[in-house]
Amino acid sequence: MRIGIVCPYSWDVPGGVQFHIRDLAEYFIRLGHDVSVLAPADDDTPLPPYVVSAGRAVPVPYNGSVARLNFGFLSAARVRRWLHEGAFDVVHIHEPTSPSLGLLTCWAASGPIVATFHTSNPRSRAMIAAYSILQAALEKISARIAVSEYARRTLVEHLGGDAVVIPNGVDVDFFAEAEPKPEWQGETIGFIGRIDEPRKGLPVLMEALPKILAARPGARLLVAGRGDEEAAVEDLPKELRSRVEFLGMISDEDKARFLRSIDLYVAPNTGGESFGIILVEAMSAGAPVLASDLDAFVQVLDQGEAGEVFANEDADALAEAAVRLLADPARRAELRDRGSAHVRRFDWSTVGADILSVYETVTAGAAAVAADERATGLRARFGLARD
Repeated sequence: MRIGIVCPYSWDVPGGVQFHIRDLAEYFIRLGHDVSVLAPADDDTPLPPYVVSAGRAVPVPYNGSVARLNFGFLSAARVRRWLHEGAFDVVHIHEPTSPSLGLLTCWAASGPIVATFHTSNPRSRAMIAAYSILQAALEKISARIAVSEYARRTLVEHLGGDAVVIPNGVDVDFFAEAEPKPEWQGETIGFIGRIDEPRKGLPVLMEALPKILAARPGARLLVAGRGDEEAAVEDLPKELRSRVEFLGMISDEDKARFLRSIDLYVAPNTGGESFGIILVEAMSAGAPVLASDLDAFVQVLDQGEAGEVFANEDADALAEAAVRLLADPARRAELRDRGSAHVRRFDWSTVGADILSVYETVTAGAAAVAADERATGLRARFGLARD
């Protein structure tokens, strides 16, 4: 099958959607499918052979963050050329409502179109206001996927229609089989995310840290991600700053080793999350998870059975839960076992097969319609009546 996948966000700025698309493309390539991904990218960005650049992206406020998107006449021309050269059996657009390549592809593409909705934002005024503009494009979509019930709810409330829920995928064994790194072990708390993005919640964790370190003098916080490290600790007492280690951006291999090494993974995100791929990665690696009680996180954590949650933006509740878990290795082992079993439903062997089934359904439907139209044309041409 010839599969075209559209990434709305810049390939050179890592994020959950980009990782999902990368892993999905590579899963299908391993199965023998012909896959091409169209994505914004700066000219000097190293790209995998299956990624086609749609040109440089620009930063745009979107869904409580700043996304790097690509839009305009030049982008539209590149979309049309990619579609023409690809001659795809199915086009899979991610975030078709964002002002980026997905919407341009919806307008330009013909044939079977599958769309995945990642955003969870039940109060999106922008989406409501843009409905009339989006409607014509959305009507061309053959099948809709939402990565969570909360992303599906956003779609239903603002755009109408419905979607099948297929979660984000993870290569569970990649994380489960990683080798721990000794220097990241020993009563360590882990955080991965963009340091400068408030909704990722690092300020909440920093506010909780003095209480955690007072109760657990041997504990350390390891932070992986890009951003202003000095600003991140400026409200932390100076004598505690040495207990925070910033690792910067880390490779996928080191991320897996990081999650295999730490004693507790904390996800203090404050909102705007429709899924929580980092929770799945942490569980895959066997890291006990403590997360804010966002609806999407609670669902990923099997209603709190596969990880613990604390009240969103409550630093005292975070500190209390972290201190309790660090002092209770038996509870952490229980969470590790439950998480490792629960996370198998998110493995690409399951998620990829579900997405492929959607592709096969829409392509079979398109083929049946085309065959019926040909038959109708022949009957009309030769004056034959329908049976």
